[in-house]
Order: sequence, then structure tokens, then C-alpha cells
Amino acid sequence: MRRNVLKRLAVILVFVAACAPAGVASAKARRKSPLAGSRQVVLVTTPDWNSVRGTLRRFERRGAGWTQIGEDFEVVVGRSGLGWGAGLVETDGEGPSKREGDGRAPAGVFALIRAFGFAGAGEVSWLRLPYTPLAPGVECVDDTASAHYNRVVDRADVKAADWNSSERMREVEGYRWGVVVAHNARAAPGRGSCIFLHVWAGPSKGTAGCTALEQPNLETLLRWLDTKKRPLLVQLPRSEYARLRRVWKLPAARAH
Repeated sequence: MRRNVLKRLAVILVFVAACAPAGVASAKARRKSPLAGSRQVVLVTTPDWNSVRGTLRRFERRGAGWTQIGEDFEVVVGRSGLGWGAGLVETDGEGPSKREGDGRAPAGVFALIRAFGFAGAGEVSWLRLPYTPLAPGVECVDDTASAHYNRVVDRADVKAADWNSSERMREVEGYRWGVVVAHNARAAPGRGSCIFLHVWAGPSKGTAGCTALEQPNLETLLRWLDTKKRPLLVQLPRSEYARLRRVWKLPAARAH
């Protein structure tokens, strides 16, 4: 059962990669909102590229517009801030680019594809996302030379582990609950790996590149996310949110 779940995760990641554009978006692509087809958006904004703290808001598409759901949540992003990531749309805007080990969380638009956590599969009937229970052998590979780079694997299922660096996910307390962010789904070496939403270590402690929030707030988010509504993460510094809001047809956030 565990092996089948992890294989399904790999299939989902490959599917997302096939849907992602390879290069800088054309003028025609930029005219089409990357949110088209989605009915749930998680919007994270930070004061600037180098800020660690930010705000998370949930939006649901109702009719032709977006409605904010619930209250704002405080989050932390990478310890070095944000950098443009490899997601559902590329951009030619200014700002740093996300690289492996740079301590930046990815900016852009990304699918939210799967939940994971310490709970057993039978304990999460309330989830509306696919779920991976973290067995002791589950790792996320961040070795750029590995054929499994940016993949969640069970070491027991790999005939010959070819990596020297990985996250043993069951050993990370912040992964008690989490959501897989489909960043760098094509696993381009060096573009960044193992990006999640997960439980924070505190309101001012940045991550290695993920976005983290208080556990009760993450649990609220998990109860709301619904794979049938194609949930997306939009993550931007405020200046880029202001620049791209109309172009990408983003939800209108309340004043900060």
C-alpha cells in the first residue's frame, strides 16, 4: 500500500511537469491567467524579496470573482526571502531566481497536489487532498546529481540509492502536517527541491525554502483544500503582486 501511494505521488509530479511551460511566457500566455481552471487559491505575500515574514490568505472562486475565506494567517518563508521559482508560469520580472540551497522560497504560481504527515492513512478521512503517511524510510532527495532529485521516495523501494543528501521526512517535526508544492516539477538540477507548506518552528524563524505557518492554521488550511478545485499557491512580494494582479487576474487582497 505504501509503495502504491508513493508511486501515485511520482505520477502526479510527472503530470504537473508535463503541464508546466518550459521558458519565459509569450505575450499570449501572459494574457491568459495562470489561475484559469482553479477554484481555490492560497495567496502568500511578503513585504519585499528578502523578507522572512508574510501573510497567507485563502480565496475561492465564486462565479466570475474571488472571495476571501476566513482570516489572514501569518507565515514565514525562506530564511533569505523569495526568489522566482519554476512553476506554472514563467516571468520576465525583476528579482532573484530560486536556486538549490539559497534559502529562498519560490515566487510564482504552483499547484498544491498532495498532503502528507505523521498520521496514518486511516486517520485523515477529513482530507480532500491525496495523502501520503510518512513512514520512517520516506525521504525527499535534494542531491542535484541524483536521478531522484526533487522526488519523495521510500528508500526501501529504491534498488540503489544514488543520493548523498536528502530530508528524512519522518524525522522533521515541522512535517507533522504538510502539503507538496509542485515547484520544479521537471526536476531541473539546481532549480530547487523539496518545497512544501508545513508547520513552522516559530513566527520569525525562516525555512530552508518552504512556507510555514502555525499548526492550527495549517490544519485549517488542510481542511479547506480540495483537489477537485485545483488549488494553487500564488507567492509573491507585494511589489510583484501589485504589478501582476491584473495581468494574471489574481484575487484582490485586502489592504495590508
